[in-house]
Amino acid sequence: MQAIKWLLAIIMFAILCGCEKTPKNQLEQIKQKQVIRVGTLAGPGNYFQARNGEQGYEYELSAEFADYLGVQLQMVPFFSLPEMFARLNKGDLDLIASGLSYHPNRTQLYRFGPSYRSVSQKLVFKQGRTRPRSIEDIDKPITVLAGSSHVLTLQALKQQHPSLDWFAISDMDEEELLLAIIDEQIDYTIADSHTLALFRRYHPTVSIGFSITRGDPISWVLRNDDDDSLYALLLPFFAQLKQTDVLYTLEEKYYGHISSFNYVNALAFVEAAHEVLPTYQAWFKQYARNIDWRLLAALSYQESMWDPRAKSPTGVRGIMMLTQPTAKQVGVTNRLEPEQNIRGGADYLAKLLKRIPKRIAYPDRTWFALASYNVGWGHVNDARIITQQQGADPDSWADVKKRLPLLIKKRYYRKTKYGYARGDVAVQYVDNIRRYYDALVWLDENNALDVTSGK
Repeated sequence: MQAIKWLLAIIMFAILCGCEKTPKNQLEQIKQKQVIRVGTLAGPGNYFQARNGEQGYEYELSAEFADYLGVQLQMVPFFSLPEMFARLNKGDLDLIASGLSYHPNRTQLYRFGPSYRSVSQKLVFKQGRTRPRSIEDIDKPITVLAGSSHVLTLQALKQQHPSLDWFAISDMDEEELLLAIIDEQIDYTIADSHTLALFRRYHPTVSIGFSITRGDPISWVLRNDDDDSLYALLLPFFAQLKQTDVLYTLEEKYYGHISSFNYVNALAFVEAAHEVLPTYQAWFKQYARNIDWRLLAALSYQESMWDPRAKSPTGVRGIMMLTQPTAKQVGVTNRLEPEQNIRGGADYLAKLLKRIPKRIAYPDRTWFALASYNVGWGHVNDARIITQQQGADPDSWADVKKRLPLLIKKRYYRKTKYGYARGDVAVQYVDNIRRYYDALVWLDENNALDVTSGK
C-alpha cells in the first residue's frame, strides 16, 4: 500500500512538472518580456529617425498596439524584404508592420491581420520617356524588390503576357529603386501608391505609366502557426482605432497633404530650391530661431515663391507677404527688403505659435499656426469651436481641418465670432507648405541644397 502511495506521488509530481514545462504562447511571452518586436522596412512611409525621434505611419501604429498590450515597442528596421520575412520565420519578430499588401500566395506561410488601408501598384518610369499605358507598351524588363507583392503580381500577369520580363533584386530598397529610375539605371519599376506619393514631393520627374492593381488591402503579417494568442487581439485593436479616429489622424498626418500631385509645381519648387533659395537661406536660418528654418522657407515659398518684390491685390508684400499692419507690428519698415521681411515673417509666425494653447502637441500646433498665418487665429479658433460642437477634437489638426471649409458656408459662419473666411483655402495652404517643407527636409538631409551662393 505504501508503495502505491509513493508511485501515485511520483506520477502527480511528473504531471505537475510537465504542466510547468508547457511552453507559453506568443502573447504570454510578450507579456513576460514586456516587449513586442515589430519588423518594418525603413523609409518615410513606415519608420525613420527624425529630429524629434522615431517617426513613421507604421511606427506610430505599432506604438498604439504596444500601448494596447501594455508593453514596450521594439521597432526593428530592415532594408530587405527576404531578410525581414526570414527573421519573422525564425521567431525573432512578433509581427511585421510595413505597409504590406495581402496576397493569397502568401497565406500558406503567413497570416494577415485586418486590413486598415488600401493602395494601388503603379508602373513607374522617368518623365520625358514615352509613357507606357498598358502591359503591351512595356519594352524593357521591370526591376522590382525581391520578395515583394510586386513579384507576385508580375508572376500572375505573365500568364496572360508571356513576353513580360523582370528582375527581382535584394540589394536596393524602395527609394533606391526610384532613384535608379531618375538616374536611368533602370527603365521601369513598380511602386505602391503611398510610397510613390511621398517620393514625388522632391523627385517630380518620377512618373506613373498606369495602375497595375487597385485597392490592394494593407495588413500586418504574422507567422501562420497554431498560436492565435496575438492574432486574436488584432481585430478588436483595429476596430477600436477606427472608432476613435486614430487611423484617420495618422492618414492625415503622413499622407493627407500629398493626396494631389502637380508635376509642374513640384518641378518648379525643386528647381527654385537649388537656384533661388541659396540667396536667402542664411537669413532663414538666422531669423528662424526656435522654428525650423526649412519650415520658414517653405512658408515663404508658398507666400511669394521666394520673390522679394511679390505683391498681392490686397496689398500684402515681400518675400513673406506681410500686410502693412503686421509689418508695423513686427518692426519691418521696408517690406521689399528681403532680410527685413524674413525677420518680420519669422517673428510673426513665432507670435502665432505662442497663441496656440500649450496643450496642443507638435506637429498639430505648427499646422494651426500656419493656418493662422493665412486666415488669422480668430477664424482658426472659430473652426475649433465648430469642431468641438460636432463632437470632435478641437486640438487635433486632422479634425479641425475637416471643419475649416465650413467657414465659407453662411449657416456656419453666421454663428461664429469672426464670421466668413476662406477656410478651404487655408487647408490647401497648409497642405502646400507641408509638402514644400517635407521636400526641403529631404533635400537638406541629403546634402542636395546648394549654399555656395548664400548671403
